[in-house]
Amino acid sequence: QVQLVESGGGLVQAGGSLRLSCTASGGTFSRYAMGWFRQVPGKLREFVAAISRNGGRTRYADSVKGRFTIARDNAKNTVYVQMNSLKPEDTAVYYCAAEPTIGSNVFIEEYTYDYWGQGTQVTVSS
Repeated sequence: QVQLVESGGGLVQAGGSLRLSCTASGGTFSRYAMGWFRQVPGKLREFVAAISRNGGRTRYADSVKGRFTIARDNAKNTVYVQMNSLKPEDTAVYYCAAEPTIGSNVFIEEYTYDYWGQGTQVTVSS
């Protein structure tokens, strides 16, 4: 069973950048499709970005397309999301998620993922 730990959150001004990392342990990382989600208190968790096992396929929410980039380093058991041009509405707790799969599947639905990290807070001030 894979364990996920996010890091890299913090406070940033609007227009700034952050890079979140999610490091996996306890499993063969390259067997998992990975995703990033975010949640604001009182709202449902929403999809941000996802990446296939080998990094060849990615998907993004429309709200972050062109600003966020998801990537992975299977040798380091880590998935990243580079977040540029941050907006106050990007403020949320960001979670990474993992789902074992085959081929180049990419998953955007929260219910697909079996494994989740504890989350890291991102706050964007105006």
